Amino acid sequence: MGWMQDETGLDKCAANYVALTPLSHLRRAADVFADRTAVIYGDHRVTYAEYFDRCTRLASALAAAGVNPGEVVATLIPNLPAQAEAHFGVPACAAVLNTINTRLDVGTIAYIFDHGGAKIVLVDTQFIELAEAACAQMDGTPPHIIEVPDAAAGFPATDRHPVYEEILASADPAYSWHMPQDEWESLALNYTSGTTGRPKGVVYHHRGAYLMTMGTVISWRMTLHPVFMQIVPLFHCNGWNHTWMMPLIGGTLVCCRDITAAAIYDAIADHGVTHFGGAPIVLNLIVNADARREFSHTVEVFTAGAPPAPATLSKIEALGFNVTQVYGLTETYGHVTECIWRGDWDDLTSSEKAAIKARQGVAFPMMEHITVMDADMAQTPRNGAAQGEIMMRGNAVMKGYLKNPDATKKAFAGGYFHSGDIAVQHPDGYIQIADRAKDIIISGGENISSVEVEGVLMGHPDVNLAAVVAKPDEKWGEVPCAFVELKPNATADETALIAFARETLAGFKAPKQIVFCELPKTSTGKIQKFELRKLAAEL
Repeated sequence: MGWMQDETGLDKCAANYVALTPLSHLRRAADVFADRTAVIYGDHRVTYAEYFDRCTRLASALAAAGVNPGEVVATLIPNLPAQAEAHFGVPACAAVLNTINTRLDVGTIAYIFDHGGAKIVLVDTQFIELAEAACAQMDGTPPHIIEVPDAAAGFPATDRHPVYEEILASADPAYSWHMPQDEWESLALNYTSGTTGRPKGVVYHHRGAYLMTMGTVISWRMTLHPVFMQIVPLFHCNGWNHTWMMPLIGGTLVCCRDITAAAIYDAIADHGVTHFGGAPIVLNLIVNADARREFSHTVEVFTAGAPPAPATLSKIEALGFNVTQVYGLTETYGHVTECIWRGDWDDLTSSEKAAIKARQGVAFPMMEHITVMDADMAQTPRNGAAQGEIMMRGNAVMKGYLKNPDATKKAFAGGYFHSGDIAVQHPDGYIQIADRAKDIIISGGENISSVEVEGVLMGHPDVNLAAVVAKPDEKWGEVPCAFVELKPNATADETALIAFARETLAGFKAPKQIVFCELPKTSTGKIQKFELRKLAAEL
């Protein structure tokens, strides 16, 4: 140990220690990248200097309106400039940002307003009546509404509330940002999309978001000045923290109100989009688009939310997109594992490559340990067959659930966050999801992975989307039931699809019934299996 035993005078001080926060990225970018384009949305284009000014004015306006440090400011806004500005402006006045899913029902939004204690809510005009109705249903004091109109999209101001742009215009541009003194301070509050009971409030800290942005740059192999299209909703894990990340590397954020294949192709062709993230349903939009725009560069894509079908991965890569499978949860700020590509896989067939790319992979750099464990929290054999639960620890794990210490304690039992996702681990350490625990189908004592069956069905040329759930059965207890969305003008019928599945799957794994319908989805494109389970129980 020697001389290092005496550390007199080696203390933290203002010169050598600063609390980690993503706010630092934009403060730096306002100087280093002052004249570079920061945000694009239709005719709205601002430089980093202007972006910083707008976020500063927002922070000033919120503080002037009586928002105190640690209080909550909510939003009900699509992926638009004001939503991006809130990611910096709200914490810049030391408040906590609560981005709310715009597709929730009135009762759930009223609950979130009450539970989170929002002082102010920024609301896109499209959702003003939703916000007003939620305020009317609250038990506590409703938040003050600031309206964010979007006249160009057909949503002019209602004149019932203060207007966002007018508030920014009258705010103080010299307002001094409140930087966190402790990086453990709360940065954001995100509510889970729980399918049963009330959603839980997941609390993020500044440190986790900062390190998430750093780890993502490395894992996505990013260099300076990417053009990033914000497809993942900013109310979902704060868009996987990508909007906080863009100023770090002087990137341009392309906002989009409605996610369509045409909007994606236009953004790539017109703005040179180089990166975006999205659920597998977004990949399907791109693959099945009737009209496509030409582009010459490779677009890097992070996909998550459900394992993409190998058939979808094969098709989209031929169109100029390089897809990396990532995995995470609201409780982990978004993605925390990635399927890093290895050079020795280059010579595999396209179908073999796609099967590997569907794996969830290994830990991001900001995570300490992610693995698969059994019910006793012992490491499962890394043989690609033994199933267990994905467990994780590291800097991109939430502080906990707001006002719910019991749920927090349960989630962190044994020093790891328990994901609830069932997976196998391959000999090389790569994790591959088998299913959510509740989505495993147990038929005659045999476990059936709904993900496996879905992947086979998605390989049929007529199938657009497929979801498989358990259907009660007198003899077997449960059997697989498939809900299938066909492509336009497709002709496949139930008998043909079941026969197609049996070509690959063991007989007991093949679906016993197929229902053709439009699949119910969340706002992030995840298929709502709990709705399908209800339907299957009634068949």
